[in-house]
Amino acid sequence: MGVRKDLKAASSRRDLATRVSVDVIREGGVVREARTSPFATAPVAGSTADIPFTNAREAPDAVVVKRRRGKTWHPVTAAEFAREVTGVAKGLVAAGLRPGDRIAVMSRTRYEWTLLDFAIWAAGGQSVPVYATSSVHQVAWILQDSGARFAVVENAENRETVLTAARTFGGDPRVWRFDAGAVAELTEAGRDVPDDAVTKRRSALTPDTVATVCYTSGTTGRPKGCVLTHGNLHAEAHNTVQLLHPVFQAVTGQTASTLLFLPLAHILGRVIQIACMTARIEVGHWPSITPDELRPELRRFRPTFVVGVPYLFEKIHDTGRATAERMGRGSSFDRADRVAVRYAEAAIDEFLGRGKGPGPGLTLAWGLYDLLVYRRVRRELGGRLRYAISGGSPLDRDLNLFFAASRIMVYEGYGLTETTAAATVIPPLGPRPGTVGQPVPGTSVRIADDGEVLIKGSIVFTSYWNNEAATREALNDGWFATGDLGALDEDGYLTITGRKKDIIVTRGGKNVSPAVLEDRLRSRPPVAQCVVVGDDRPCVGALITLDPEAVEHWLAVRKRPRDTPFAVLREDPELLADVGRAVDHANEAVSRAESIRTFRLVEGEFTEENGMLTPSLKVKRQVVLARFAEEVDALYG
Repeated sequence: MGVRKDLKAASSRRDLATRVSVDVIREGGVVREARTSPFATAPVAGSTADIPFTNAREAPDAVVVKRRRGKTWHPVTAAEFAREVTGVAKGLVAAGLRPGDRIAVMSRTRYEWTLLDFAIWAAGGQSVPVYATSSVHQVAWILQDSGARFAVVENAENRETVLTAARTFGGDPRVWRFDAGAVAELTEAGRDVPDDAVTKRRSALTPDTVATVCYTSGTTGRPKGCVLTHGNLHAEAHNTVQLLHPVFQAVTGQTASTLLFLPLAHILGRVIQIACMTARIEVGHWPSITPDELRPELRRFRPTFVVGVPYLFEKIHDTGRATAERMGRGSSFDRADRVAVRYAEAAIDEFLGRGKGPGPGLTLAWGLYDLLVYRRVRRELGGRLRYAISGGSPLDRDLNLFFAASRIMVYEGYGLTETTAAATVIPPLGPRPGTVGQPVPGTSVRIADDGEVLIKGSIVFTSYWNNEAATREALNDGWFATGDLGALDEDGYLTITGRKKDIIVTRGGKNVSPAVLEDRLRSRPPVAQCVVVGDDRPCVGALITLDPEAVEHWLAVRKRPRDTPFAVLREDPELLADVGRAVDHANEAVSRAESIRTFRLVEGEFTEENGMLTPSLKVKRQVVLARFAEEVDALYG
């Protein structure tokens, strides 16, 4: 029944669980390293550019993409996609693209982004993704540093940003616009270029050829360009898809499909599109991760799995609770939440041989709340969703268990741009909420003497573009120093405990990692964003912003004016009590000495526009602390 039934079905396919061997190395009685065997043999020839043409040759009628026109999704076959890639690639050749030239792509997630990516590679070029929300200053740095001679953007606003940015350093890139017919324009321009010209350029690429230069989010300084080769992309896409896809398909019996809504400027989104194209998994594109805009499209597309960030799962959960509260059933939702955590925890323990499973009473309670709550969650996500992958930051363990009880298994992963996205992922037949999984096949993870996570393998980038000093600092004998702190358990599962540069040392000498507290605090309404503070202070504190939608709902339920001033809200005992419960939830994960003792609500939000968030939604701690220096002082006044 429920997740228990799903896990029992999975247990019948243990043969799939033994395909990857994990070796752990102990030093001084502690696990210091975990290594996994690869699925995909490192290629000696070819590139990512070959994938559409291999598909067209082997399965021309297979649907590899679904393209949205109006409100309807239309299939695109492998043969059709390969023809379009060839047409756009010929247009790039006609426009003067030379092998090794870089093209900046500034757009939200859409079909044309994926088409252009493969066309750039087929023409021998290198893509430089740029977030659609990037500022003129950010774009200027990326264009100048990468030396991009061409740019393709989504709309007029993006075009103006690119041209304004280029003028700051005397650049003059040629720019095409998706919404002004870039694909048709390029295809027409290349009509007289022979197909063989593209074939020759594609054939000249090797696994060691640079495929893309992806810039980091720049949380601690100027973004660095990560040089990723076709071999890096192959290792990541092939190993992860072979790890996950056979299991998902065998256990569920579904034909896999996904709606891709992560920004394609983020390496995780790029790798997902490559993996899906490799495995011929139907993929659609959607430009927004905003839950209110995304949910209706999930119901229309009805994917079997999605890849998202914790923010998405937090908002879906919060929306469910808000809906229940409006119906006068807030306390019922809270009980359903508690039952979900207990039920899923017991079911997973049973699956892993650590317990007897949910008892009769808990099973009956789950059945009741499945009718009232959990099936509504499934319906909101399209009704067919069975699996999800979460990355970018840790997902609250209880939230993970809530979705498991709703029959949606969320598998966490961990990685960086420098590791071509995921370096670890929860294996599909080894759920362990609270960890970020084992090394991706073919990868090694090591814990350094100071607790820093080191990664080695064919997924690790080759260098930072134009930055030898940073490359030398980050790479040592093939090991990439991530800057994150973590620990490995006896089975090689990694837990991330914080960021080296973010460690807080209180006046009493206690070292505190803010990440654990911040991730848990952010998972509870009405909290939007937060920053934990306490460096050289007597105790740990937190600056907290409020989620506007949560506040609007909170006021409506209590029949208070929607325009209640923030100055009144921040002193409201009832609201402070709600925030206090979120703080209590965060504190459950740490010792008393590490717990948040004081907090302060701050007005506004942390956003990309005000410079406090990166495009990948990471908080720029130093910017926030500088902006709210007086508020930090007030915490300890």
